[in-house]
Amino acid sequence: MSETHLRRPAEAVFADELEALGKIDDSPRPANWRLSPQAVVTYLLGGKLKGGGEITAKYVGNRRLIETAVATLATDRALLLLGLPGTAKSWVSEHMAAAISGDSQLLIQCTAGTDENQIRYGWNYAQLLAKGPSREALVATPLMRGMEAGKIVRLEELTRMGSDVQDTLITVLSEKTLPIPELNTAVFAERGFNIIGTANNRDKGVNELSSALKRRFNVVVLPLPSDMEEEAAIVVKRVRELGSGLELPEIAPADKEIQRVVTIFRELRDGQTLNGKMKLKTPSSTLSTAEAIAVTIGAWSEAGHFGAGAIDAGSLAGNLVGAIVKDPVQDAIVLQEYLETVVRERKDWRDLYGAIREVL
Repeated sequence: MSETHLRRPAEAVFADELEALGKIDDSPRPANWRLSPQAVVTYLLGGKLKGGGEITAKYVGNRRLIETAVATLATDRALLLLGLPGTAKSWVSEHMAAAISGDSQLLIQCTAGTDENQIRYGWNYAQLLAKGPSREALVATPLMRGMEAGKIVRLEELTRMGSDVQDTLITVLSEKTLPIPELNTAVFAERGFNIIGTANNRDKGVNELSSALKRRFNVVVLPLPSDMEEEAAIVVKRVRELGSGLELPEIAPADKEIQRVVTIFRELRDGQTLNGKMKLKTPSSTLSTAEAIAVTIGAWSEAGHFGAGAIDAGSLAGNLVGAIVKDPVQDAIVLQEYLETVVRERKDWRDLYGAIREVL
């Protein structure tokens, strides 16, 4: 795939690692899996290769959760990754599909406007009018293609689409069959086919899964990073990867500024300072790890193109305000109180206090 593409799929970016793992992977592999379950976990969490070399960690977190998720996909149950926004659900989903099927692009992005035709199959109406219902006139969706090829299919933000559309998945998940009544036939899933759904539990537009559909998913909850050090390490790693991929101008290491961003996000998210001595109001925004990464990338771009080649309070300020203040009234009050009661009192944060006051 061309290096000029803004974003390449996981199987292209990490092709060398997947190939290296495949060569030394001597554990049993389920039908149509490119790697064994053990190797998939190694690909996701990182590790040393037997013959030398190293696999980079794609996810930093609880190993048991990832093992449970991978093991689920080797059964006839689908997997639902659940958690707050920014807990790497889509990231984990993409890398699992890349490692298992070698193809993470069988993707359906669920929205309030998603209908049954986008889930099951559609029709080429020119062909349909010319020849009537036929296999040639049928337009296969990612779900149908995944069933026919025995691959993993990803449904992002599953609870965003309507409950009636969600329930079209019940027959696929229970019978591993996709009926096509217009042709008096059906598509039968090949071994290796399964579904990874993602959903967040803070979305105001959530459509609850029916009990019948819930039973067909094994739910794995991906938590927010457990401590400050873990979250900061995740942000540092992803910022470095994204900045390199976007070919942003070289800047000085930003670990200190990232530490401040993560501290602000954790304190506002938890409603108290890190030492627990002061209670704080929380904003409407989620302030997830993903948003901390986005703030730092925005500051990197600003510092590289318009600043002195290093992320500082000035380049952080506008990006922080943009991430925290989603409600221009209530969130602005929350941030102003935080500035006056916390940021202003930290002597080494005076630069950040002044910079945010300028843009708030």
